[in-house]
This record gives sequence, structure tokens and C-alpha cells, in this order.
Amino acid sequence: MKYKRLGLIVAFCFASWLVLAFVIFNENTVKKIDVETKKGSLLKYIQELETQISQQEETYKLLVDKLKKLTPRPENVLETLELQAPIHREPKVGTLAHKQPTTQDEILPVLVFSCNRPDIRRSLDGLLKYRPDAKKFPIIVSQDCAHGATAKVIRSYSDASQVTYIQQPDQSDPIVPPGEAKFKGYFKIARHYLFGLSQVFRTFNHTAVIIVEDDLDVAPDFFSYFASTYQLLKKDPSLWCVSAWNDNGKASLVDVQQGSKLLYRSDFFPGLGWMITKELWNELEPKWPKSYWDDWMRRPEQRKDRACIRPEVSRTRTFGKIGVSNGLFFDKHLKYIKLNEIPIDFSKENMSRLTQSIYDADYIRQVYSLPLVSAADVRTNTNLPFDGPVRITYHTKDTFKSAAKLLGLMDDFKSGVPRTGYHGIVSFFLNGRRIYLAPHSNWKGYDLTWS
Repeated sequence: MKYKRLGLIVAFCFASWLVLAFVIFNENTVKKIDVETKKGSLLKYIQELETQISQQEETYKLLVDKLKKLTPRPENVLETLELQAPIHREPKVGTLAHKQPTTQDEILPVLVFSCNRPDIRRSLDGLLKYRPDAKKFPIIVSQDCAHGATAKVIRSYSDASQVTYIQQPDQSDPIVPPGEAKFKGYFKIARHYLFGLSQVFRTFNHTAVIIVEDDLDVAPDFFSYFASTYQLLKKDPSLWCVSAWNDNGKASLVDVQQGSKLLYRSDFFPGLGWMITKELWNELEPKWPKSYWDDWMRRPEQRKDRACIRPEVSRTRTFGKIGVSNGLFFDKHLKYIKLNEIPIDFSKENMSRLTQSIYDADYIRQVYSLPLVSAADVRTNTNLPFDGPVRITYHTKDTFKSAAKLLGLMDDFKSGVPRTGYHGIVSFFLNGRRIYLAPHSNWKGYDLTWS
């Protein structure tokens, strides 16, 4: 009985084990089958994707081959464009990158200095009206003062890609020496010039620049004048600038009818529309002054006996009575400056005659061969020997000033140089006659010896 019960227990345990093993084996089998099924489906899906990708790659290659046959390579496109025309892209407002075009023609940018004068529209309209080529003469406006109304006017031109607009970032008050607080504006102007010229030569990488301010009208041949004198400026080391301005350019003191072609060398730095090269800026930039930059330019240590080219009849005229100088000289003098109205194609003129080696000998010999007359006789147009050119002499600064005032000329000196003077000689046109106000001298080569 005891063994029978033990056998039943063993049989029951064996049957239970069989049932449990069957359940476990069956469940694993189902799971294995399910996994294998899913794995097969996934592999099939991957194979289908690979096939589609392969087909797309083939299609893409066909399209690329067709495109290459229809379109030349970018390098060839660039070469073709460079042969046809210079490439020049104006940067957007506030952009400082300015790639230099590859071209045989010189690029002469016009840098317009601006502050708080919305009337800059008048100046920009004039420049755009007479500009013959936007690529050769890109216009860059540099604004100081952060004046909103003026900025809005400038941006209206930038939006049309007519000008490049940059802004002076330093709007802090400059450090002004004691007693010069009322001249703070001159310190700001000098700082602005340093910024603007550095941008043109360092950031935009131009080789020369024409500089104007926001209160200047320009003559119809303004661009012809600078384009044609640029080569002269580059080649003659005795020159350091070209100016569009004649300080004695009143209508009563210039030959309005016949003098539009006349150009002169001058030891006086005129400003008011002027051109310099990058080489000169390399020299001036490290020592640029904190204020009164124009008088600083006229000092001997900057000028170094170099001359500027200036016209008989001005190619610029200022309309800005109100400014940092508070209208100094405007009512008395500046508003009477004659702006040239007879356009000259200076590319057809012989500029080589203005090189120092040719000009000095002819000019000085001509002046000192003329009959000598008094300033009073010239003023009244009496007791003069004939209708041709004459010479008035002066011995000191005081005698120069007396004659200049009598004749309506600017009578001041800057660093010992009279306005428009060349070797001390001031040329003007009065009562239909060419007159030279010249220092007394002994003719010895090109040197003038004051007595």
C-alpha cells in the first residue's frame, strides 16, 4: 500500500513535469515564430528602401549630367563675366565687406561725410545725376551724429543700391583740452574722417578716394575732372592731392567764359572736394590729428613741399551755411563761389603739362616776364599798359594782405602759404584780364628768394 502510494506520487510529478515542459516549449516556439516573422518583414522592407534609394541615385546622376551639359562651370562663368565687364557688388546697408573689382579701369569711390543734415539729398542727387558709371564711381556715405532724419534719407538711396551706407560707431564725447569746449565739433569731425577714410582704404580696400561733404553741389564734369587727374596724381611724386575747389573762385575773380579748362598747381591744400591715394593715407593715418584736420594737412611736416591740382573754376560749391563753423565766411565769401557750367572732357586734355618738371619752368618764367603794375591800378582798371596779363608784386605778408583785400581775394596764410598760391604766386582774373599777385624774387632756377 505504501509503495502504491509512492508510485502514484511519482507518476503525478512526472505528468506535471510533462505538462509544464509542453507549455514552456510551446510558448517559446510561438515567440520564436513571431520574431522570425517580424524579422522577415523588416528585412523585406529594408530591401525595398534600398531599391528605391538606388533608383533615386540613378535619376539624380542623370539630372546632374544633363545640367553640366547645359551650364558652364562657375569658374568659366566668372572668367567670362570678368572679360565682359568688371564685377562690382554694393554691400547692403551697414555691410563693411567690399570686394575690389578686377578691371583695368581705376575705381574712384566718392566718400560723402554726413552728420545731421537731411539736405544731403541735394548733394546725393547731384552726384547721382552726373555720375557716368556706378561701377567706376561707387558712392559711400559715412554718417556721424546718429541723426535719425538724416539716416532715413541716406537709407532711401541704399535701398535702391545707389549708395553704400556706413555709420561712425563712436558716438562718445571726445576729450577736448581746457578752453576749447566750444570747438568740440572739430574734434568729432577729425575722428569721423579717421573712421571714414580707414573704412575706404582698409575695409573696402580702394586705392584712391574722392572726398566730399554733405553740403556740396558738384559740376557736370566733376567726375571727368577727377578721373583724368588721377593718373597724374599717381605718377607725379611732387603731388599729393587733387581738389575741385578754388578758394578765390568767385565769379568776379575767374575766367568764366574761357577758363573752364584751366588747371593749376597749388601749394595750398584746398579741401572741399578732394582726392588722395592709399599711399598718402598710409602716411597720414598713423599721425592723424584729434582736431582741425584741414589746417593740420597744411603744415609743412604733412605737405612736405608737395602740391595739389586745383581748377580755375570750381567743380564744387557749398550750400551749407549752418555747420560747425557757424557760417564763418559763408555770407562774405563762400556763397559767391562760381560752379563750373561749361562741361569739359578732361580725358582729351593734356595733363602732362601739370607735372612739376614741365609746369614750373613755364609758369614761373611766364609770370616773371609780365609787366609790373600796382594793385590800385588793377582795381580801377586804369594806367595799365595793354590788355594782356600783368603782375603785381608783394614783399611781405602785410603787403600781400593789403593787395588781396583791395582786389577781393582771400588774404589769409596757412603755414606761410596764401590760399591758391604756388611758389607764393596767386592767379586770378579781374576786369577781363589775367593777373598774378606774386612775391618779389630773384629768378634763380625754380627758387624764389624773398627780399
